[in-house]
Amino acid sequence: MQDKARRDVLRGSLDVMVLSVLADGRCYGYAIQKKLAAAGGQPIQYGTLYPLLHRLEADGLIKATWDRTTKRERKWYELTLAGKRELRRRAADWQAYLARLQSLVLPAVRNVAGRDRD
Repeated sequence: MQDKARRDVLRGSLDVMVLSVLADGRCYGYAIQKKLAAAGGQPIQYGTLYPLLHRLEADGLIKATWDRTTKRERKWYELTLAGKRELRRRAADWQAYLARLQSLVLPAVRNVAGRDRD
């Protein structure tokens, strides 16, 4: 059950996580995947990441360009102006959500911990 809960939370926050990674500057898919895995504690499968990148691009939140100047062609992703605005909006939503969650969960955990000692 714990793994499912983690996957659900990750799934619900993956958009804002990708936008956050791209806030540092343009990045290609493999590097995005590595940064997400480092931050989220579990790997993001390519079958999850690339459809998400394509959707964010279709929504106008990121743009993709091919770099063909090196031996290995890479598709680079970067935030658009709309993507920057959306990141700020979603980050504010997440902050508010986390504050509500903490106000509910932390007292409950303290209450349960106090009862465990009895």
